[in-house]
Amino acid sequence: MEGDAVETAEELLSKRHRKEKKDLQAKIQSMKNAVPKNDKKRRKQLVEDVAKLEDELQCRHQEEVGQVSCTDDTKVEEVINRVESAKIDDDEEQEDDAKQPRVTKAQKRRDKRAAQERERDMRIAEAEVDNLQGMRHQEGLKVTQKLTQRQLQIKEISSDGHCMYRAVQDQLAQRAQILSLKELRSRTAEHMRQHADDFLPFLTNTNTGDMYTTDEFEKYCSDVEHTAAWGGQLELRALTQVLQQPIEVIQADSPAIKIGEEYNQAPITLIYMRHAYGLGEHYNSVEGLKDGANEDDS
Repeated sequence: MEGDAVETAEELLSKRHRKEKKDLQAKIQSMKNAVPKNDKKRRKQLVEDVAKLEDELQCRHQEEVGQVSCTDDTKVEEVINRVESAKIDDDEEQEDDAKQPRVTKAQKRRDKRAAQERERDMRIAEAEVDNLQGMRHQEGLKVTQKLTQRQLQIKEISSDGHCMYRAVQDQLAQRAQILSLKELRSRTAEHMRQHADDFLPFLTNTNTGDMYTTDEFEKYCSDVEHTAAWGGQLELRALTQVLQQPIEVIQADSPAIKIGEEYNQAPITLIYMRHAYGLGEHYNSVEGLKDGANEDDS
């Protein structure tokens, strides 16, 4: 009968594991709903928290399956009892959740719309979590290897639309050059306005494919100055000329891009991450490789 006991435990665990995965997704949805959509820093942290929760659940499931598959009758019974005890705890939590006051029809409609939005956001978050072991992970390894050869490491910059400017700001601060984010954006926009012929030909209307009009270009420069519009190579070119310093952009799968090589100074070094976040591309700064990082790599 030993085989029957093990089979029963495996069936029970399999059922329990499916329920725990479903419950975890519900918990993640609740966590997602608690984070405002425009709070990109907290959304980034949410993705990391989600990954940790799923990793912990997966590890525990693997451990429990291993215990059932290679133990004796007594330990099988212990596993069954532990799983049943956890099930009772979850049932009690569900009963507490059920004791909520009734809501109006209007509130139900709002809740339904909110649930649909949460579901969409969760699909994005789940895809992002899956990507942790995919392109993002590989990209991070390649970038880290390149930086280690230079005795450098990534310095994380918040993903809030200002990442390129914040990375430049951080690099300048490491050289005791203090410029505010607002000043960097303002000076970039003003330089582009004053040298429109150098930048306007590279900007086209996404709907028509035509080069920006004067008004469209002014709107673009205004966004650079006053909003969290993401910065790219055009803005980097403007910044090299504003700061009169070269900028080097390291990336995983391509040689480093060097802008402003006409300036004879040590370059500002940025990291360009194509797969950094579900929210899109991202820039980080760099700093000197710390002793702890060396020990971790050894």
